[in-house]
Amino acid sequence: MDTNKARKHDVIVIGSGAAGLSAALVLARARVNVLVIDSGEPRNSPAAHMHGFVSRDGMPPQEFLESGRREVRSYGANFESSTVTAIDRRYEGGFDVTLADATVHTARALLIATGLKDQLPETPGLRPLWGSLVNHCPYCHGHEVSDQAIAVIGGLAREMSLKQAALLRRYSDRVDFISNGIQLTSIERHRLEAFGVRIIDGAVSRISAEAEVSIQIELTDQRTLSYDAGFIAPVTQPSDQLLRSLGCEVDSATGLIAADPAGQTSQPGVWAAGNVVTPSAQVITAAGAGSVSAIAINGWLLQKDLDVAAAKTRTNTNLRDGARTKPKNKPAGPPSVHVRAVITWIAIFPLVTLGFFAIAPFAAEWPPVLRAFVLSIVVVPVAVYLVVPQLMKIHKALTSKRNQLLGKV
Repeated sequence: MDTNKARKHDVIVIGSGAAGLSAALVLARARVNVLVIDSGEPRNSPAAHMHGFVSRDGMPPQEFLESGRREVRSYGANFESSTVTAIDRRYEGGFDVTLADATVHTARALLIATGLKDQLPETPGLRPLWGSLVNHCPYCHGHEVSDQAIAVIGGLAREMSLKQAALLRRYSDRVDFISNGIQLTSIERHRLEAFGVRIIDGAVSRISAEAEVSIQIELTDQRTLSYDAGFIAPVTQPSDQLLRSLGCEVDSATGLIAADPAGQTSQPGVWAAGNVVTPSAQVITAAGAGSVSAIAINGWLLQKDLDVAAAKTRTNTNLRDGARTKPKNKPAGPPSVHVRAVITWIAIFPLVTLGFFAIAPFAAEWPPVLRAFVLSIVVVPVAVYLVVPQLMKIHKALTSKRNQLLGKV
């Protein structure tokens, strides 16, 4: 196999979560040469199950990804397990994508689907429980803890923490909001309490699991509270370093990479889909976004191919037409009336001038009419019968030479 050819692709998809796999599937089915690059660090790997994805509800995230990769591979797409260290735009168009082992792949277009990372508070005991007994998304995990004792711990994302507390109240009538540093306004406190949420003012010092079925939350004031499940709102950090390195425009209002509904960024040939540009997207939402981006990318590539084909055909047609219209090397025909008049004038004028000076010494006393008559009867015959025929021959020779030269172009 030609190694250089194997490293040239139509599209490189960076990230193989729901968005990346969905895009790769659509592109591969469209007979596009696709390479998927992934570092193997999915955001939802700590979770035992994913929910809200029709026909895949309750499926373990790892099983979902493995199934997706099998489907994508079945249509001819390739995968690389690596990290992208740099992306450079090629002078002639497209991109060079450099991997951690210094391997370079080229692509005509890119889809960045690198997702995001959750920034959790440094609360002792929290990380080991993340994705199991402590979660962040009520839509993903709320139903499974319906009617249970739920603790919502104030997190780094203030507004989302308050929203979690209110939303989870729909799943259970035993919901506590532990402020953990969040200072509630009187209105916020009143609204939550009126909705049935109990507010506990205090800071969390430690979280632990009890028999792997419930959690113990220790507060700094020595209180210990027991719950069946916990929720906390992390700060989400999009993994958009590659997009920023390419110069993609940032939305000043959100701080996220700006992309249109199809995922196209401000940089030609660069698309983004999933949590990297839409942090709130669910798994099924990210998958849909990847599909939309894939269709847009394929359309963009198609227009490029049509442009190239049309330009090539137009060039070949012009060359063929030029060959058909080349002037043939025909003998020069007789000069036109205008050419003959010019040649005759060229012949007569110098002769008249020379004749005038020749007879001047002995015709000074002659009347002008007589001098003109003498010049005409001498000069005109000489010009017409001697000089003009020679000039005609010269003109014919020059015309034939010009036709020969044009016939070779």
